[in-house]
Amino acid sequence: MRSVFSILSGVIAALVLTLNSPGSALAADGVTQLTWFGHAAFRIVTPKGTVLYLDPWLNNPVNPAAGKDKDALAGIDKADYVLITHGHFDHVGDSVALAKKTGARLVTNFELGSNMAKLLGYPKAQMGFDTLMNMGGEISIADGEVTVAMVPAIHSSGLQNPHAGPAEADMVYGGNPAGFVLMIKDGPTLYDTGDTAYFSDMKLIREHYHPDVGLINIGGHFGMEPDMAALAAQTVGAKLAIPQHYATFPVLAQDPGGWVKAVEKAHIKALVMKPGQRIQFKGTRLAN
Repeated sequence: MRSVFSILSGVIAALVLTLNSPGSALAADGVTQLTWFGHAAFRIVTPKGTVLYLDPWLNNPVNPAAGKDKDALAGIDKADYVLITHGHFDHVGDSVALAKKTGARLVTNFELGSNMAKLLGYPKAQMGFDTLMNMGGEISIADGEVTVAMVPAIHSSGLQNPHAGPAEADMVYGGNPAGFVLMIKDGPTLYDTGDTAYFSDMKLIREHYHPDVGLINIGGHFGMEPDMAALAAQTVGAKLAIPQHYATFPVLAQDPGGWVKAVEKAHIKALVMKPGQRIQFKGTRLAN
């Protein structure tokens, strides 16, 4: 008899769709879409069609929509919100260009948002007390369809200063690093770890938010090593764990195989997405 996990693996494999155009963003009623563009960049489309981008470094080297003669933003025609976990270049990414093109509002910590407006030109009118937040807080966006909670991350957060002179620091304060919990009405609850070390208070995220999906950084060096990333997936109690922030640079872990084995040993389903792939949820469950 086939195991439950082997059957589920086959179902999940059948549900993963390859998308080479990051502009394909419209969801059917009642369906939540999640697309990974490589590194830590994700797009979420809610059941009502609100489009959120997480840490949108879309022109990263593993995104098939990016390259020497390709701009990953070229096919994007809609973004309602940009969420940024911390100030490092590989997470701030293409957020300013994306915001200027689409009018997307910025969700991040107050200090990072303020400095992004001052130094990088993120439109100041596209952020405010309705979207800038801090650890432990929650905000309601998309007319109440999505609740965003900002949760701790153990990392650093410096924003590159493109105007720094010879005697000035290249990086400025980016506020505290964070993760996000996204509670989507009629959809899943997702936990994006951001860049973080493992910390035992991840159990509080499990107890309070009960995430359905964990977007777990597994690359090591700048974040969790794969074995600790597997422990993180177990601690937060995600029903489905998706690896991110790996194989982008030589210093990061290149193969998620060891992490997958450790996660599935803990009876959690691991789904390894390819850059440009999309999965869909009907309610909290994967769906056609």
